[in-house]
Formats: sequence, structure tokens, C-alpha cells
Amino acid sequence: MTLADGCERPISYLRVSVTDRCNLRCLYCLPPEGVPLRSHDEILRYEEIDRVVRAAAGLGISKVRLTGGEPLARAGIANLVSMLARIPGVDDLSMTTNGTLLARYARALRAAGLKRVNVSLDTLREERFARITRGGKLADALEGIEAAREAGLAPIKVNSVILRGLNEDEIVDLAGLTVTHDWHVRFIELMPLNHVALGPEQAHVPNEEVRQTIVSSLGDLLPAQPIHGSGPAAYYRLAGARGTIGFISPVSEHFCGHCNRLRLTADGRLRPCLLADSELDVRSALRSGASIDEIQALLRQAILAKPTQHHLGEHILPRGRVMSQIGG
Repeated sequence: MTLADGCERPISYLRVSVTDRCNLRCLYCLPPEGVPLRSHDEILRYEEIDRVVRAAAGLGISKVRLTGGEPLARAGIANLVSMLARIPGVDDLSMTTNGTLLARYARALRAAGLKRVNVSLDTLREERFARITRGGKLADALEGIEAAREAGLAPIKVNSVILRGLNEDEIVDLAGLTVTHDWHVRFIELMPLNHVALGPEQAHVPNEEVRQTIVSSLGDLLPAQPIHGSGPAAYYRLAGARGTIGFISPVSEHFCGHCNRLRLTADGRLRPCLLADSELDVRSALRSGASIDEIQALLRQAILAKPTQHHLGEHILPRGRVMSQIGG
């Protein structure tokens, strides 16, 4: 039976960050110099991640997503996928990636038991991609998406963050990908989580504005069935399109009342809410020989600590970590 938190929200989804390292330095995620990295000893070993996920599955958590940093930057990631795919009760194992290393690993990940991927893609212009990611290559990301499709990691979901003054002129181009590809493009509002690298001109763009831009150029958006997964996106489809357009609006239309997730950071902290600094140490328990029952007690404690909602509207922002240290 799935556990519920103090607000009676069923918690069925665990996001697992496997590393705080990334091969890119995206503007809205990291400062140009990066952030201090945890030592290897501070990062959970694969066997420890497996143990936490087994405990979570025993409590009814059935959906697991691997994140980072960049999860493909950690050596042997397909081995972890294989371990987690064998856990009874885990019926949806997925990954969020920037895609630039995906061509190298897509087939091995699929063979290990990964079901699907979400790929971050904020622009279709080479120079702008290099600017946003501070040196990444657009061709690598597009090659990764194609490799995922060929490997059967489907459906392909593309995550796009729109920043005013940076890529808002590509909203229509990104949405238009759903006409010619069977991709599911989701527009995700910028979350104010230690965005120290952004200038004042690169501001949050509400998804309602994104929606109106799409409609005015491409036509009406027709409601679509939710795409496989457990996310908060509201999905629509352009007439005759192969894919869908999704909107994830944590700032302008927060979905806290339906939040079904818990997060495990790469250094072994259970985080009840992405946008609050509260965390619970599970690494110490793991390394002290905690039983599955004891780990489940910590999971229950973290679930019950989930706040009713975030407080971005009151300008109360999390300060403890940048996004790459949490896992999104």
C-alpha cells in the first residue's frame, strides 16, 4: 500500500540523484566556476542507493527517476540501472539527462532495464546552446535524443526552460518539434533556486505567456491525455501533431497539492521538497548498518515532513543547494 504524507497525498515517486557532477555548466543551474563537489566517499555507493530504493519499494514507491548533476557522468551507471530494474515493485525506471552523453550509453541503458528518458533542450541554435550550457554542443544532444529513440527509450520527453531575453524567441520552434517528431516537449518555468549566474534581464517567463505565444503562431492547443509518467505536466496537442506540448508551472500555478515525490540527494539526504531546505540524513544510517525497517522509518519520517506547499510566492527561497546538488 502506498504511503501518504500529512496532507494525504500518496507518495509513489522517488527521484534519485546519483552524482553532483555535470559535464555542462548551464546558466540557470550553476555559476560559471561551478560549485564545490562532494568527495567520492560522501557520495552514495550504488549498493547504498539500491538499498534505499528497495526500502522505498517496500513502502509502495513504484516510480524511480535517476538524476544528477548529469547521471551519465557517473561511471558504471548502467550497472545501477540493472540493479534497480530488478527490485520488485519498481515498475517505472527513468532518467533525466542533458543528452550530450546519451548516444554513447542509450543501448546499454535500455538493455539494463531503463524505460525512458527526459532530455533537457532549451534551444535549437548551436551558438546559443553553447552559451546556455557554457560549452556544450547541440549536435551531441540531438544525437543523444536520436540514439534514445533507436534504443527504444520512449516516449522521448524534451524539457525546455524559457528565459526572457535569452531564448523566448524559440518558443514556437520548440513547440513545432511536436508536429514533425513524436516528441513530448514540456515547457518548465524557471524556479528561483540559487540562480546566481543569471542577469536581471534573464527573468522567469510564466507558462501562460508561453502558451499564448504558441497559440498565436501555431493554432489552438487541444487537451491531450497525460503521457506515461508521474509528473505534473498539463498536456496539449497541436492539430495533426505527432507529439504533445506540456506545461510544468511550479511558480505561476503550483501543483503542490498533488505532489507525489520524495528526493534522495547524491550525498545521501532525503529531501521532502525541492523548494525547501529541510533534509534528513540517510547515509549515516546506511553506513551504520541500518536494517531495511530502519531505512523505511527514515523514509516515513521524510514523507511526513513534506510541507503543504512551497513559499516562492512569499519570496521565501531555498538557499542550501543549487539544482545540480539536489537532482531537480
